[in-house]
Amino acid sequence: MHSLVIFASGTGTNANAIIEHFKKNKKAKVALIVSNKSDAGVLDIARKEEIPFLIINKQTLKETLLIEQINQYNPSLIVLAGFLWKIPESILRSFPNKIINIHPALLPGFGGKGMYGQHVHNAVLAAKEKESGITIHYVNKVYDEGATILQARCKVKSTDSAQQLAARVHKLEHFYYPRAIEFLLGK
Repeated sequence: MHSLVIFASGTGTNANAIIEHFKKNKKAKVALIVSNKSDAGVLDIARKEEIPFLIINKQTLKETLLIEQINQYNPSLIVLAGFLWKIPESILRSFPNKIINIHPALLPGFGGKGMYGQHVHNAVLAAKEKESGITIHYVNKVYDEGATILQARCKVKSTDSAQQLAARVHKLEHFYYPRAIEFLLGK
């Protein structure tokens, strides 16, 4: 069985979708959750599911101890699920082509530093785009510029609020992210 490590900063809806997906098919399990917020909702999920977790800060993210702790779980993939900090090069080097991220827009548009959550959806609406969606990609040293694994699209309605668009994008995230991970594990 493959081991997954999830990095998340928020409520954990994508982490939960991944956990639930792999409970059913047993191809992988979430072995560790790493968060930079001690009050993140994802930690409630970790406690409920009895998944070990680490709470890190900017300093511990850069320390080799974190790499050693992650290595104890022998991850097939490190999955960023709403993790807002840049992954340092030391971690990228330690887990080459094993770190993936999901972005709530169609990259290369609407990506980069500061482009997350409602900021992305507001930018898509302001640009009067006809469609939006998700991009699942490998992580490299530049925000949102790693090789694309998968994109899925949804319509942007002229009457959409950022929250309405976000709801459609979240549906895509929860459906496609676990399946993209499963695909990558089968390679």
